[in-house]
Amino acid sequence: MNIKKFRDYFNKTLKKLYPTSEIDTFLFLLLEEYLNFKRIDIVLKSNFEISPEDLILLRSSTKLLEQEIPIQYILGKTEFYGFPFILNEHVLIPRPETEELISSILENVLKTRSFHTNANEKQLKILDIGTGSGCIPISLKKSLPFAEITAIDVSNEALTIAKKNAVLNKVDINLTQQDILNTTSLNQLYDVIVSNPPYVRESEKKEIKNNVLNNEPHMALFVEDNNPLVFYNKISELAKNHLTKNGTLFFEINQYLGKETVELIKLKGFNKIQLKKDIFGRDRIIIASL
Repeated sequence: MNIKKFRDYFNKTLKKLYPTSEIDTFLFLLLEEYLNFKRIDIVLKSNFEISPEDLILLRSSTKLLEQEIPIQYILGKTEFYGFPFILNEHVLIPRPETEELISSILENVLKTRSFHTNANEKQLKILDIGTGSGCIPISLKKSLPFAEITAIDVSNEALTIAKKNAVLNKVDINLTQQDILNTTSLNQLYDVIVSNPPYVRESEKKEIKNNVLNNEPHMALFVEDNNPLVFYNKISELAKNHLTKNGTLFFEINQYLGKETVELIKLKGFNKIQLKKDIFGRDRIIIASL
C-alpha cells in the first residue's frame, strides 16, 4: 500500500469521529513517527510504498484512534512548551492553557525578581503541587536553570513518568510523593508555589470528550460537585504560611469558578489577586500574593 491509499483508508476510518484538520494532524504525526516523513512528504511522496512492517504499525495506530485513544498515548509522547515529554495513561496530557500558566510564571519572575545564576547568590525556590508528567517544573527549570524546583504528586506512577521526563530534558528537580490534602505543613518557604490541580466537577463530565473521559486519569481531572475547590482551599492555606515575603501563588482554574476561586483566596489573606483569561477567553489563571 502506498501513502495515497493509506491516507484514503485513514480518512475513511476516522471521518465520523474527528474533524478533517485533526485527522490530517494525526496522519502527519504517525508518518513522522514511523516513516520519518515531513509534512510536505505526504504530498510529494504520495506513491511511496509502505513496508509491511510499517503498515502493521500504522494500521494498529489507526485502530486505536478509532477507539478514541489519544494520539499522545498511542505515540507515548508529546511536546509541551517546546520540550519533549513521555506520557502514559497515568498522567494527563498537557494542555495549551498550561503553557500559558508557564508563561505567566516566567513573566512574573523575570519582571519582579532579581535572581542570578551565581551559585553563591540566593536561588529562586519553586514548588509545583500535583506535578503529573512533570511538564510544569521541567519547563520552568529549562527556562530558569538557577532555580531550585520541587514537585510533588500523590501518584507514584505519575512520579515515575516525571522522573523519566526530567532525565529526558536533562534537568535536576526534586520529585516527592506526597498527598497534599493530608499535608499540614511544607518543609520550607518558597518564592513561587504553582498548581494545576483537579478542578473539573463531576457534573461537567458531559462536556468532556470520550478520548479524555475514557483514557486520562480521573484522579487528576475530577472533583466532587459539593466541594469543587477542595484543592484550592488546601493549597492556598499552605501557601499563606509557606511563601516568602514577596512570594507568589499561581493556579490554573476551572473556567466556571473564577470568581469563587478568587473569593476563596481572598479569605485566606491574599490581597493582590489577578484573574487572567486563556487564549480562548475563559477564566483560567490566578496570580496571587499576600
